[in-house]
Amino acid sequence: MKKTLILFAMVGLTNFAIAQKKRTTTSAIINFDATTSLDKLPKADNKTVVASIDTKTGNVAFESIIKSFTFANPKMQEHFNGDKWMDSDKYPTATFTGKITNLAAVNFKKNGTYGANVTGDLSMHGVTKQVTTTATIIVAGKKINTKTDFSVKLEDYGVNGGAIAAGKVSKDPKISVVADFK
Repeated sequence: MKKTLILFAMVGLTNFAIAQKKRTTTSAIINFDATTSLDKLPKADNKTVVASIDTKTGNVAFESIIKSFTFANPKMQEHFNGDKWMDSDKYPTATFTGKITNLAAVNFKKNGTYGANVTGDLSMHGVTKQVTTTATIIVAGKKINTKTDFSVKLEDYGVNGGAIAAGKVSKDPKISVVADFK
């Protein structure tokens, strides 16, 4: 009986320790803003992004389904998913896998706001490029909130629709990623 209780206690503690180091969410948000002075409509949100953060190793990741981006203008959403843009039937997801490079500067056990440097690989439209950015991490009790903003060059990922050349869509859209981990 004692061995069984000890075994259950060890399994419980192991699960607790694992849960404390890697956090995940299925409701992270990516905002895509490709507005220009000629057109204020190329904005989209995706509120069903899967994200993870490992507080011990500093590994971070997210995965987004391209068709889950929603635009105010349905025609713009159709173009975004079309073969001349994101070609979401051929390339259904965008992913990021990276690492907090200054992990010692973030204390996940103490409430506060921390600046993090993040480097990793962003893959979309069949192309993978390294991205380096800064993020804000807010620790409040058992909750962790992360936010980062960065820009990408669409041509680096082989995205080059006619609206880009016409100046209606930014060549370097701003991407924001927000994730709440509980």
